Amino acid sequence: LGATGPPFLLALSLLVALSQLTLPPQREKWLQYAWIVILVSQIGMWGARIIAVAATHAIARRREADPSAATHLMLGALVARLVLWTVLLLVMLDNLGFNIATLMASLGIGGIAVALAVQNILGDIFSSVSIAFDKPFVIGDFIVVDDYMGTVEYVGMKTTRLRSLGGEQIIISNSELLKNRIRNFKRMEERRVLFEFGIAYETGLAEVERIPAMVQDIVRRQQAVRLDRVHFKSHGDSALMFEVVYYVLDADFNRYMDIQQRINLDMLREFRAAGIAFAYPTTTVHVARRAPAAAAAAGAGAIRAVPLTSNP
Repeated sequence: LGATGPPFLLALSLLVALSQLTLPPQREKWLQYAWIVILVSQIGMWGARIIAVAATHAIARRREADPSAATHLMLGALVARLVLWTVLLLVMLDNLGFNIATLMASLGIGGIAVALAVQNILGDIFSSVSIAFDKPFVIGDFIVVDDYMGTVEYVGMKTTRLRSLGGEQIIISNSELLKNRIRNFKRMEERRVLFEFGIAYETGLAEVERIPAMVQDIVRRQQAVRLDRVHFKSHGDSALMFEVVYYVLDADFNRYMDIQQRINLDMLREFRAAGIAFAYPTTTVHVARRAPAAAAAAGAGAIRAVPLTSNP
């Protein structure tokens, strides 16, 4: 009812009054055209208002529970209004005597020219439709796109807006967004963690053999953790290298950091108690001295290079 405005009522009253008169055939034809234009326009206004009211109520119900659905409903309402007015325009032109087939062909040629002129904007619009239906992410997801990361705040017709960890808003066009690989951390069910550590080469063989079992016990004591493996990986430049892989059964980053911190503290405590030292970069220099007879034979004042070797 709110979409029924005074102009429609005034035009309807005028047309009803004119229909009671005896008019020439040409005027009768124009009167019929006026009826078509007025009625189809008003039907379009009613339909657009119905779509807007329905979308507003649906968005209000889902805004808190599912923000992504609210965005998609907003986009759907826009598309529905566009389709409604397109269909009504074609119906109006058909009833006014225009050849719709010829008109559609002409619009097709003109549409190609317009599409070439605004292809970037159309690309963003189609990308927003793809995001709405395919849902690679929704509002509230934490995503990483190229070198940018943040929480999705808004998905519009042309751009998507992220709130970065630093607090600033990052605005990316939808077409550029879908051209990159998107990492959605909100949908991560568990987090795979790999870390390495090294111990000194002076560590005894018995202690080296004990380390995998010690680390396994430390990791298994943690809650919401699944151990994968602990291995003596390699002989490093200045340390015996070990590799540990486990899974945190929660996607929360802060919880992962808390678990890793407890593992590090337990390893430091138990390694010190067992007399096992963590390695740090060291270099041993060996200086080779020549025999006195060879030095005399080299001649007084001769300068020779002294070989230096570096071993762990």
